This record gives sequence, structure tokens and C-alpha cells, in this order.
Amino acid sequence: MSLESTLHHFLTSYPDSHILVAYSGGIDSQVLLHSLANLKKKSLDNTIHISNPVSVCHVNHGLSKNAEQWEIFAQQQCDLLDLPLDICRVYVKAKAQHSLEELARDARYDALKALITEKILSNVIVLTGHHSDDQAETFLLALKRGSGLKGMSAMKQTMPFADALLVRPLLTISRSQIEAYAHDNNLSWIDDESNEDTRFDRNFIRHQVMPKITERWPSFLKTVNRSAEHCQEAELLLIELAQQDLNIIQLANNALSLDKLQTLSQARFNNLIRYFLGNHGCLMPSKAQLTQLQSQLLAKTDKAPAVKVGDYWLRRFKNSVYLTGELKNITEMSLPIKLGEQRLIDKSLIELPDGLGQLKFEIKHLCNSIEFTDGKGNASQHIIAPLLNQTVSIRFSHNNPTCIPDYRQHSRSLKKILQELDIPTWERKRLPFLYYNEELVAVIGHFVCKEYIPTETDNVLSATWLK
Repeated sequence: MSLESTLHHFLTSYPDSHILVAYSGGIDSQVLLHSLANLKKKSLDNTIHISNPVSVCHVNHGLSKNAEQWEIFAQQQCDLLDLPLDICRVYVKAKAQHSLEELARDARYDALKALITEKILSNVIVLTGHHSDDQAETFLLALKRGSGLKGMSAMKQTMPFADALLVRPLLTISRSQIEAYAHDNNLSWIDDESNEDTRFDRNFIRHQVMPKITERWPSFLKTVNRSAEHCQEAELLLIELAQQDLNIIQLANNALSLDKLQTLSQARFNNLIRYFLGNHGCLMPSKAQLTQLQSQLLAKTDKAPAVKVGDYWLRRFKNSVYLTGELKNITEMSLPIKLGEQRLIDKSLIELPDGLGQLKFEIKHLCNSIEFTDGKGNASQHIIAPLLNQTVSIRFSHNNPTCIPDYRQHSRSLKKILQELDIPTWERKRLPFLYYNEELVAVIGHFVCKEYIPTETDNVLSATWLK
């Protein structure tokens, strides 16, 4: 089947979709763009005509001194083919544990997603020019890294892409077929100088390894692609198993049942944790890290272990395992709150540190005139309003005062109260404590100290934690 026929056959599954071409100007995306334009130009009675709207996006990563010239080339080519072009400029910043190629790809994909949102495009398929040689290179890179089934699955022909779909219609087409099409149609294209640098693993495989392999085994591309498809099927089975396990074990979006985790074998534990972390965008732990995770999180101990995985932490508290981000130490912070008789003097929303959300305060004149929710499901707490001469503040530490929460009959130390509320250890250092002068008045989101519960004749401070 010819390249254009292959492309047409693939697109028949998306007859009404808006096609957005991820266009670098290299030979692969140039051939993809040209063949799409040809399919658009075919007469209506031709069997390989497409009627999809087509637009193009070129992303400037700013990594080459020739980047601006590539922008100009992209515009010239789209003008020749009468196709609309958007140029997106991104900034790629080096990051530990990430290759430059990976960071550039992520920046490119983010730009494409932002463009789809900005243009308010619906029913979008994003086309890339990846071909079977790319697939084989990706497979070998995964093999070199010792990847599992997910890595060995290499590139999928279709995959979710925000509110769109990312598709690779040329995965069955070889690089030699693409080059032949480009020469037959007298196409010009960009040669990215970085593609020749064999210090990059992919380029080393492309220029040094693949020619020798395909010379010895001419059908290698087909067999590697077939192996990748087998791995994709096996990966789907593992995903199904992980979904079933997660339905049983998950307590909340970021929490798992410790008791039920303990019933899993090491392999099944590894599969579930990888799936759970993947759902939250975490870097995948190695097999050794997963073994350590199981050992520490499931150990019979009274301690509350915490294990770092990439930029996240898995933390154990009682019978649950929680996933959290990197938590900033905010115990020394204090936020002054300026209140007037009627409302906040300077602003009605107080921004809490480290992504904890916002606090909304409002002063009401009579207790029986207030509502107990903000209309969005966020419960409000009602506290005797401070006197004008009292200093009001939010703090994230305490000196363990003795107090009586609104739900208790007897006083107890604050540390013991937080323990009996089953608040995870690390969250106890991130609670907004409301103080009038140096006296604890309430723990926002949990309780009001009994002596500050308003009566019908009290002016009331309404406090709502917007998480």
C-alpha cells in the first residue's frame, strides 16, 4: 500500500475530525504535510479524498541557532500548500532525571494542547510523522533502559491527548518509503543538525546500530513492530488488573488501604503502585525502589515511614498509604488578619502557603443571620468575632495548649486532640490555627474552641477553608 493510501485508510476512521499537524519541517513531517495536502486536493470523485479541515502547528524550541529560519521555512511551506499555520515558541529548561529530548517533546506537546484550547477546537486529532524506524529505535532505547512492558510497547498508534487524540498514521511506513516519497515529489525539508550528533542515544542507534541490524536482518523493522504490539496487548492486561485492584484498594484519590495492599504479591503490588503513581503523573520507580517501598510501607512498626518517589512521597499513617507532593516547612509562618466590624479591611480571601488553598473570612452581626455553607459545598465555621483591639492571625504551629473543642465535654491537649481526629502526622504541621492575640480560637476545618462558640446575640466571624 502506498504512503498516501496508508494515510487515507487510517483517516477514514476520523471522517469529521479536525486534523492538526505537528510540523517540524523535517523530512517526516514534510512528507506527512504534503501527502495530506494532496489528499485534500484530490477531486471529490476520487476514492482517496479527505474532507477534514487541516491546520498546522510549528513549535520553536529555541534550541538551535537556526530556529528562526525554520519558522520562516514552515510558513513558506504552509503558504505553498494553502494551509493555516500557528507558530508556538517554548522555553526548554534542563531538569534532573530528564533527557533534553524528553523535555523538548513535553514542551512541544504542551504547546499543542494550549493551541487546541486557545483556538477552541473540538474533535481534534493531532498527527505526527513517526514511522516504523522511529518505532524500532524507541523499542531499542527501552530495551537499553531495561524498561518494562510499558516502555517495550514503544509508541502507540493512537493515544489520548488532553481533549484530543494523538495519532501516528505512518507507523507502518519505513524511513526509506518516506525518503522515496520526498524525492519523487521533489520536496525540500529541514535538516536539524542535532540529528547527526551520535552523543544522543537515539541518533547513535539510528546511525550506528540500525544500519548493521537491518543489513543482517532486513525484516527487523516488521518484527520489532510486531513485538511492540505484543507488549501493548500485555500492557493492557496489566492495566486492567491494576484498575481492578485499585477499585478495591483505593480509599481516596491519593490514599490506599494498607491492609489490602498487604494481601498483594510483590509483582501485583508493583503493578498497582506503578499504575497509581502514573495516574498522578509521577516518575516511575525502579524495581529496586518498588521492593524498598513494599518493605518500608508494609513493615510491622509503629513508625510512620515516608518514601520519596521522584517529586512525590508515599507516606503511611495508621491503615492507609497516602501520596503527597514535596511539603514545604511552614511552621514558622504567621499570617496577620485585619478585620473590621463589617468585613475584611484589605481583602476577603487569604492565600495560604504551599498550595493549601485560601481562607475566606466575613464578619456577621448576629449568629442566627449566617449560613453554614458558601453555596459550593465548603463548610463554614462560626466563631465569636474578635474585639477591635485584638490581634488576629493564622499560624501553623502551636505550643500544645489545653482546649475544649466544640464536640467535646472535657479539655485535652491540642496534640492529643489532633491525634484523636485521625489527622495524618504531616498534615498536623499544615493546619491553619486561628489565634486572637496569643490564644488559640479554632483549628480551621476541624473545630472551634468551646468558649468561642457564638450565641444568638454575638457578632460572628465566619471562616471557610477553600481547598
